[in-house]
Amino acid sequence: YKPLNQWTFVSRDLPSFSTPNEETFFQFKPQEQKGIQCRFGERGVTAATHYDAGRNMVGMIKGAKRYILSPPKECHKLGIITNRANTLFRHSLLNFGHIKHLDNNNMHSQEHKWLELSKTALTIDTVLKAGEVLYIPSHW
Repeated sequence: YKPLNQWTFVSRDLPSFSTPNEETFFQFKPQEQKGIQCRFGERGVTAATHYDAGRNMVGMIKGAKRYILSPPKECHKLGIITNRANTLFRHSLLNFGHIKHLDNNNMHSQEHKWLELSKTALTIDTVLKAGEVLYIPSHW
């Protein structure tokens, strides 16, 4: 880590992200951290149902995006893969867009069963708009 007098303006203006040895709201166990990940999404990008082990802050710069969140205790209803050896660990194979087709007799019975169960999961549904920030706790 650089001494304080060598920090960039971002680090000086946002010390909660840059304090190397102190826990903050955004940073816990600082000695184990590998840095902040920053991702930018484009229009139309969707993410498969999953959870992250770390906390997330989502800031909407432009436009809007819908988020559907469930608490960790609901993972078993969402088809989340819990086997760490599986390459899809922390992700769901379910296509929740199919929920509207549950009356379709052509749906595979196992998919139908999983989607019926997923309808009972507790969720928070929100649309994040430009200028807003959404905090997502670990494992949500």
